[in-house]
Amino acid sequence: MVARAYTVAFDGIEARIVEVQCAVAAGLPAFSVVGLPDKAVSEARDRLRAALVAMGVALPSKRITVNLSPADLPKEGSHFDLPIAVALLAALDVIPRDMAEGVVALGELSLDGRLVPVIGALPAAMAAAEAGRALLCPKACGAEAAWVGATQVLAAPDLASVVRHFTGQAPLAPAEPGEIAPEADPLDLSDVKGQERAKRALEIAAAGRHHLLLVGEPGSGKSMLAARIPGILPPLSPAEALETSMIHSLAGLLDEGGISHQRPFRYLHHTASPAAIVGGGRDAWPGEISLAHNGVLFMDEFPEFPSKVLDTLRQPIETGEIIVSRANAHGRYPCRFLLVAAANPCKCGYLADPARACARVPQCGEAYLGRISGPLMDRFDLRIEVPPVAFRDLDLPASGESSAQIAKRVAAARALQNARFEHAPRVRVNAEAEGALLEDVAAPDAEGRALLLRAAERFRLTARGYHRVLRVARTIADLDGADRVARPHVAEAVNFRLAIGNL
Repeated sequence: MVARAYTVAFDGIEARIVEVQCAVAAGLPAFSVVGLPDKAVSEARDRLRAALVAMGVALPSKRITVNLSPADLPKEGSHFDLPIAVALLAALDVIPRDMAEGVVALGELSLDGRLVPVIGALPAAMAAAEAGRALLCPKACGAEAAWVGATQVLAAPDLASVVRHFTGQAPLAPAEPGEIAPEADPLDLSDVKGQERAKRALEIAAAGRHHLLLVGEPGSGKSMLAARIPGILPPLSPAEALETSMIHSLAGLLDEGGISHQRPFRYLHHTASPAAIVGGGRDAWPGEISLAHNGVLFMDEFPEFPSKVLDTLRQPIETGEIIVSRANAHGRYPCRFLLVAAANPCKCGYLADPARACARVPQCGEAYLGRISGPLMDRFDLRIEVPPVAFRDLDLPASGESSAQIAKRVAAARALQNARFEHAPRVRVNAEAEGALLEDVAAPDAEGRALLLRAAERFRLTARGYHRVLRVARTIADLDGADRVARPHVAEAVNFRLAIGNL
């Protein structure tokens, strides 16, 4: 008679239920695992045999066959150890078969029977809830998986505890959700001397999730400004925290016993490979743009990135998702992020300083920023020149508003957007509004429309650029608490759009 247990196989951020079937029959002693297992899954039989010996359980001298169904779905990862163990113990009548079929299990076995944490506990809990089963996982994964309140999460320290639970000797208590404590001392915008215009751009970008390009000489504070954006962003909502943590769970980044409500901030260097940025590798894992979902993606030295990498950003920026396809795997991942890019004005970095500029000025500046393609540049809503700060200003005491003060206005603007788009599917912030919805919520008054039309004609704005100005103007109006987009809001939005050489 065949015993059954259940686990998951990952397809993007989705977890697909896999039925683990185990049959113990007469014949030459053997232990085989079938159903397209990879090397890690095939090695489970050796880890399981050693763990059972450590528990004082000997395998019978029979033929043991484990099938992972559906058999045409590739099975990858060490998390299949625990479900195979549960199915085998049920086939040997060590644990009740009906109880084994009532859980979705995942976890890696060590040779002494302890359960080692694995990736993907959060998506697995979602799949278990949809299937109407409980989730059985290693103890270290319990706080993460328990955030899915629709299912019971049983977190066991070792295989012996699993047996005692199923046999009723010592039932496992349901796991409690855990949360990572926020940073005690986040970076503050009041530390930045001067740069009031750049701080205003950060506020607008954070309020409406508008992509931002910072251009300035080396040492002008571009990276310092970008690093302080998380301090003015509102915390993740429960739904956002769950979907962001599902991606981080697959990437193995949830290793602190819970999930975080802080928005992710991913810092990219221009030496990063295309697979690291957009996702991929042998198993089509999520890349940095997906790990920055609902957060910030900061790309320093933006023109230094290979053009192939930069152009791959165009489609994810527009659609908010990326499909990673490889020869043996593919995955669909969300990637709605705030892109903040920093660049020098030219290769030497001192285009506007005659004393330090190279001999190729101004051609070097045009060639350097020209590495950013026109279609990609068109996707930046805000473009800011960051001037160098004088030495005298560095000696002045900290001035300007703190991050906490700016964060209050950003949170108020986000609250207005949440209410505005409450019934709009897939739209949360102004940067995502389009079509008739955008015309409805961001239509300017007569003076504002006249100004926008003149600017569009004078500077030859594309249709995308025209709509992006409308979105930014709507965000500026939200920061002012205005119901209608007016001429000053449009003027400021146009000014930020054309700040760098009318690009």
